[in-house]
This record gives sequence, C-alpha cells and structure tokens, in this order.
Amino acid sequence: MNPRGLVAQQNDPSFANIWQELKWRGLVQVSTDEAELEKLLAGGPVTYYCGFDPTAPSLHLGNLVQLLTMRRLQLAGHRPLALVGGSTGLVGDPRPTAERTMNTKETVSEWVGYLQGQVQRFLSFEGENAARMVNNLDWTAPMSAIDFLRDVGKHFRVGTMIKKEIVSSRLNSDEGISYAEFSYQVLQGMDYLELFRKYNCVLETGGSDQWGNLTSGTELVRKVEGKTVHALGTPLVTNSDGTKFGKSEGNAVWLDGEMTSPYAMYQFWLNTTDADVVDRLKVFTFMSRQRIEELERAVAEAPHKREAQRALAFDVTSLIHGVEATEKVIAASAALFGQGEVKDLDEATLKAATAELPVAAVPADGLGIVDLLVASGLSKTKSEARRTASEGGAYVNNTKVADADAVVEQSELLHGKYLLLRRGKRNLAMVEVSAV
Repeated sequence: MNPRGLVAQQNDPSFANIWQELKWRGLVQVSTDEAELEKLLAGGPVTYYCGFDPTAPSLHLGNLVQLLTMRRLQLAGHRPLALVGGSTGLVGDPRPTAERTMNTKETVSEWVGYLQGQVQRFLSFEGENAARMVNNLDWTAPMSAIDFLRDVGKHFRVGTMIKKEIVSSRLNSDEGISYAEFSYQVLQGMDYLELFRKYNCVLETGGSDQWGNLTSGTELVRKVEGKTVHALGTPLVTNSDGTKFGKSEGNAVWLDGEMTSPYAMYQFWLNTTDADVVDRLKVFTFMSRQRIEELERAVAEAPHKREAQRALAFDVTSLIHGVEATEKVIAASAALFGQGEVKDLDEATLKAATAELPVAAVPADGLGIVDLLVASGLSKTKSEARRTASEGGAYVNNTKVADADAVVEQSELLHGKYLLLRRGKRNLAMVEVSAV
C-alpha cells in the first residue's frame, strides 16, 4: 500500500544528507549521539520505529509530526516500523497532571484498528524499504508477570526511573502516580528490545517530552544485548504567542475527518500567524528549502496576501484528506461569500463550512425573505429586514433577493433542507427548514 502521494513527497536534494535536512526543519531537539546518528543515516538502510498509543480513536497533529518524520526517513531509504500500542494503550503513558482513565480492552482493540488505518496513509508498505506495522500486544500478552519481572524488570533501577521528568513531576504532585503508569517506561523499553531482536531496529523517534521513555529502550538494549542503539526526540511544536499548538477552539485537531472536518483542518492552518508559518512549513510539508524561503520572503514583503498560509493549508490538508477534499474546502470557502456556486457543494462540505454560523430552524411555510432574515438574526426587526431586501442587501444561496415580499421556493433548498443567508458582504447565517 502506498501513501496518499497527493502532494510532492521527496527529500530536498540540496542537503548533504537526511540528518542535515531534519536539523534545518527543526526536527532535532535531542538525540543519543548526533554525530553517530548522522553517520548512521547517511549509510545503508536503517530500521527505525515510532510508537502510537490508542488512547483516542484518532491521531492528532502532535502525532503528525512523527508520521511525517517517519516518512522523511523512509524517503531517504530507511525502513520504518510503525508500532500501534495494543498493550501500552491499555495502560497509557503518564500525563503531567493526573492519572489517565483506563479504557476497556474492547475499546483499545477497536482504536488500534483505527490508528493503524491512519498510519498506513503516510508510509509506503511496498518496495525494498517497505514499512511494517507492529503491535506490542503480540509480545506482551503471552508473557507472564513473573517473566516480565525477571526478564525485563530486573534491568531497571527505581532510582533512575523516578528521576524521569514526567515521573518526578507526578511524584511531587497531590495526585501521585500509580504503579501501572510508573511501569509504562518499562513496557516501552521492552518494545525497543523486541524490535531490535526481531528486526535489528536501531533507532526510535518520538517527541522530546517522551525522552525518558525513549532512553529506557536504548538502555535496556545496551544492558541485555550489549549493543548501542539510538533515539531521536523532536521538539514540541509551540506557538510564538505562548498558546498551545494543535488546538482549535480549545479542542484537539484530529486526523479523522469525522472528528475534525477537512474544512476545519484547512481553516486551522490558514489561520497560522505570520510569526509561525515558516516553521510550520518546514515541519509539516515536503516543500523544498528554496520554496519555503520564497514563501518566507512573501510573508515579509506582502503579508496581507497570506500566500504562505494558503500554501501551508493546501499541502497539509491534502496530505491528511486528499487533494479532492481540499479543493472542495477551498470552493466552499469561496462560495460562502459569493465567489463560487454554493449549490455545487456536497452536504458534508456545506455543513462543515457553515458549522460556526448561526443556525435558524424554520417551518417549510415560513420562507418569506423578511421572516428568514429575522429568524436567522441577520435583521433585528421586520422593518429592518424589509429595508435590507429592498436595498439589495439580502442574498439567498448567493443570489440577490431585491423584493421584500419574495418567498423562497422549496426547489431552492440546498440538499432539500438548507438555505445560506447573507446580509451585505460578510454577515452570514444558515437556515434549516423542517420537513414539509
């Protein structure tokens, strides 16, 4: 199975090697041995892995950093192992604030399937360096508690474990930390050992906030097998104004189109600030350094055109949802303000594009333009609504309604039940018409 391939996916040949490109893109926060890693990745194919835990039914933008980093390494000729944690997902890695709520085994198993499907869209599972999907439940489920303690647990020192940043912060909090979450780093370390033994995996990638978990694996391989393996921690993506990246209206931005629509995804990237857009282009797109530098100049010289933001939104939304869905989103954005045909939008795109608009529910016999303007809140009174229509300021589905006595026909309803109302150039509302 090949990844989407919807926008150009290739590493920039202007760099001497993939490590230098990762550095330029700001994807190296911490590593076990930078010089050795650069040498390793510049040589023959290296098997590497990254893990994703099914603690939700979808991956999010933080996970996308890892997926694209994996793809860059694969494009450089290396072999990815995509681990979806059927066992670690049953425990959950420690959060900074409080204990996770454990999900049922049935839920976690279902989410494993969802996440595997998402991961498959970003890696190639064909060719000489084909990706491989692995699930750590396969090697933890058969292991007894005694075997786990004897074969794995004995190699971990509690003094070292409690010094890990996340564990230390939880130990010093009122919440504390359970033995289950405390043991998470042992489980992740065992993953690395298993993948080293079975596939000769010598590199794990992940977020720098997971550094304690990443190094638990490198240390376990060293102690058990006497071999040196590596870890790479990417920086946490942060906004220049100090707000948390990856949130829209306070909610996570998910890769699942049902949880975060393609329209909402596109708008999220389109709203990137000038201060952040160049960094986002480096991390989240496969654009070349030359192209990104061109867009950087465009930000400096003509920021009002938002050329960089539009390029970013198109590329990332296309990577996640496909070019066709992205083009529908762009058409919907234009159609809302009269620059396209709103009647051509499919129902899902229409609903996503208008999700933030005020919505009025009206009966099928209440489709007079004056009543619609008042019901939607676009006009405060009927007299104001009549004046708006008479002066040519009222639009139904982007068609001007100049007659204050006009009644919208049933045939004009979008998908048999919606109307897009506009007063003037920018004031919008949706009307949902109840069935006849």
